[in-house]
Amino acid sequence: MSTTIEPARHARTRWLAGGVTAGLLAAMLASASLAPVAAQDPSEKPEHTLSVSGTGSVSVKPDVADITVGITVQRDNAGDAAADAANVMDAVITAIKGLGIAEEDIQTTTLNLSPVYDYDRTPYRIVGYTATNLVTVTVRDLTQVGPVIDAATDAGATDINSISFRLQDQTAAETEAREMAVRAARAKADTIATTAGTEITGIISITETNAPIPMPMYYGEADAAAAREGGAPTPVLAGTVEVRVDVSIVYSIP
Repeated sequence: MSTTIEPARHARTRWLAGGVTAGLLAAMLASASLAPVAAQDPSEKPEHTLSVSGTGSVSVKPDVADITVGITVQRDNAGDAAADAANVMDAVITAIKGLGIAEEDIQTTTLNLSPVYDYDRTPYRIVGYTATNLVTVTVRDLTQVGPVIDAATDAGATDINSISFRLQDQTAAETEAREMAVRAARAKADTIATTAGTEITGIISITETNAPIPMPMYYGEADAAAAREGGAPTPVLAGTVEVRVDVSIVYSIP
């Protein structure tokens, strides 16, 4: 008889253990669902902010010029157009180097060969090819800007697209402009806060952007042709460049 009673006893033990486990799990879930949710402290005040922007601008004399010069030719076939443009560009680069411009300050920026179509006929047909070869010359002595233009045009350049003046190192100018921008933003914030009857208690965030504004001068093909005809050296005035810093500041107020 012991052999038949003992398995039943084991089964009852397993059922009891399972019931206890299920009961504990249900109690834990019920306890979690009934736990109180932490309420927001009504004494906490919402954050109040004041957002303003400020600008600082400094005008300084540039010390570097970037000049884009080159050649555009049209010939009956692609080979002649490419070869003639290359020959003229070689002469232009040689003339520029003759003024003491380092090779690392001369960079090819455009090299293009494209067909020319006669659109007055149907169907359209190719009547020639245009080759364009442009280089950008960095001039670190601004007294050489005019001579570089004259040397390039004397050597056969047909395109002088633009001249841009800039600062080699604008760190000092940026620092001055940044200080001006922050002071301007704070002055604006103080005025607003005082007028509104409140005060500034801190700074939450500051965002800055800066952009030097070059002074481009365009020198077209007609000007280049006129310069090649001789006459006075090409006058170039560097003027000034503007270094600008904009800041956006978010202040905290009561």
